[in-house]
Amino acid sequence: MLLLTLSVAAEDKLPPEARADRVVVMKKERTLALMSGDKVLKTYRIALGGDPIGPKQQEGDHRTPEGTYILDRHNPRSKFYRSLHISYPNDDDRARARARGVSPGGDIMVHGLPNGFGWLGEAHRVRDWTDGCIAVTNAEIDEISSAVADGTPIEIKP
Repeated sequence: MLLLTLSVAAEDKLPPEARADRVVVMKKERTLALMSGDKVLKTYRIALGGDPIGPKQQEGDHRTPEGTYILDRHNPRSKFYRSLHISYPNDDDRARARARGVSPGGDIMVHGLPNGFGWLGEAHRVRDWTDGCIAVTNAEIDEISSAVADGTPIEIKP
C-alpha cells in the first residue's frame, strides 16, 4: 500500500523540465493552472485574500486582484517561502483607485507559506488568509517557481 501511495504522489509531480507560458487563476474555484498553449500542465488548489469576492480596489482591502498581469520577478528575499511578484497595479487599477481617492495597494504575489510555517502544508487552505496574494504550499511554489519564467502572463478570473 505504501509503495502505491508513493507511486501516485510521484506521478502528480510536475516534471522538472515543464515550462508554463501562462498562468490562469480561477478565484471562485480556488485554483491556479499552469498552462502551455491550451494544455493544462498542472492545477493547484489555492488560498486567496481574506475578502476574496470582487477585484482588489484599494490597499488593505484583503482582496486578490482580477485581470491580466505579468509574473514579473522571482522574489528570493520574501517573508514567505518563495514568491513570484504580480505586476499589480496596472494603469487601469491606478486610475480606478485615483478616482476613488485611495491607494491601489501593491506587493501582490503568488507565494508559499510564511517562513517557519511550512509544516501547515495543505491545511493553510482551510480559509482564505492572505492580504490579497495567492498562496500555495511550499512544495507547490517550488514547482511553480521552476516552471514559470519572469515575464509570464497571469490571468486572474473571478
